[in-house]
Amino acid sequence: MIVWLASYPQSENDFVRSLLSSYIFSKDGSFHSELLENINLFPNNSLFKQLGVNINNQDEMYENYINSQKILNKKDSIMFLKTHSCFVNTNKFKFTDRHNTLGVIYIVRDPRSIIPSHSQEFKISEDQSLKFLLSETFLGKETESQCTTYLGSWKNHFNSWKVFRRFNKYLLVRYEDLINETDKTFLNILKFIAHLGRVNFTLDEKKFENALKTTEIEKMSENVLKKFDQVDIKIKESLEKELESEMKELNYL
Repeated sequence: MIVWLASYPQSENDFVRSLLSSYIFSKDGSFHSELLENINLFPNNSLFKQLGVNINNQDEMYENYINSQKILNKKDSIMFLKTHSCFVNTNKFKFTDRHNTLGVIYIVRDPRSIIPSHSQEFKISEDQSLKFLLSETFLGKETESQCTTYLGSWKNHFNSWKVFRRFNKYLLVRYEDLINETDKTFLNILKFIAHLGRVNFTLDEKKFENALKTTEIEKMSENVLKKFDQVDIKIKESLEKELESEMKELNYL
């Protein structure tokens, strides 16, 4: 069954991947970049190609999201997948279902901090980044290497995954807590995974300490990104107005 590591882009999903990969997929908890291959990105073109799906046909891809997950799924074990997709559940398109999904770890970051990170990554203005966060958008639509992914707006993305709370299969992880209280936050993630697997939680202290120690450089590289206090005041105020409810819910305001 799948445990999703879901996040809006520039929310530093990869630091969680690094920690989990180190603790779960290594012998002693030491991080190596190759371990990240145990937590792949979804959707991805290779899976659709296995099914004979035309990756240039968006509707055909949507129709086969569930089928592609069935290829990966093993009912007696837990697998992790990273995604930037908004959670969608309509008659036309279902991102996933309860037969394939065990739970979701949702990584969120203050959207004011995403603005400069997104602007820097895509070499666009902060005003353009603001419009991107507030609009219904796609990832990878204009590239051949990346799979087209429905992102949605930041607001809809954040709210969409909360549907799993009603089933007690949702863990919210704030990026800021992950950076400032890494040990406590990572411990909560491991306990949540044990809860999903319906097993008693036992911490391997050596692996846990090694995972924290060997991913420290990953943590530092994420933490040097610009902070929202460097964002233009008008852009920051516009974002706070549009996302006031969600930001208060997350204690960002």
